[in-house]
Amino acid sequence: MDLGITNRVAIITGAKGGLGLAAARELANEGVKLVLSDMDIEQLEKDAAQLDGEVICHRADMTRQDDIDELARVAIERFGTIDIVVHTAGITGAKGHPLEMKDEDFDDTWQINFMSAVRMARATFPTMRDKGWGRFVCITSENAVQPYWDEAVYNVSKAALATFVKNLAYGEAENGILCNTVSPAFIESPMTNGMMEKRAGEHQCSFDDAVSSFLSECRPGITLKRRGQPEEVAAVIALAVSERGSFISGSNIRVDGGAVMSVQN
Repeated sequence: MDLGITNRVAIITGAKGGLGLAAARELANEGVKLVLSDMDIEQLEKDAAQLDGEVICHRADMTRQDDIDELARVAIERFGTIDIVVHTAGITGAKGHPLEMKDEDFDDTWQINFMSAVRMARATFPTMRDKGWGRFVCITSENAVQPYWDEAVYNVSKAALATFVKNLAYGEAENGILCNTVSPAFIESPMTNGMMEKRAGEHQCSFDDAVSSFLSECRPGITLKRRGQPEEVAAVIALAVSERGSFISGSNIRVDGGAVMSVQN
């Protein structure tokens, strides 16, 4: 399927490995010119070397507006414009009883998971408005609508992100910018690898047994009985940023294997 985005220019944050890299690979295959960002520039450049087409890498701290503004300037200087933003950068943050979380626990996650998206929009929307065409996709989570009790700082940041992007969709559609979120659950990634390694240690079991028991005990809605693959999420991201996705606006698209056990999202 031709997605109609050949020669578009995309910024992808959190592009080192995992979901960000999968999204980069998918868009590169569609002929999109890429500006990839992450904190670990050395690893990012190694990952980018795997991709076809025109790709540049730039280190940016998502907690700093100046860094993000510079990222946008780099994209414009190199490729002349910005058409697409895929914002995957995020952290899980501290876990535990919500009332035992410190102010800084909430703030650290808030700054990276939520405010970074606000900063990205500030930096990139003027260019997309001028062109009358743009796509802005942020990665939320099942936790935005199905919060888990010991992940309060993450839940709050992702729920706020989903609401913020919905707000943007209403205000920016008239400017030709379509704003959406993609909501994965339990995708194979460095983040979930770390979770499962920790679980295997706590339960004194193998990694595979940790995954299996987690699915049974904590994610009964995933009746596929496996973790999702980054490529399965990347395919949905590609549709959302494409010409084929031209009537998708203000949506939270779940790619969760059924993890969210409700009709509404």
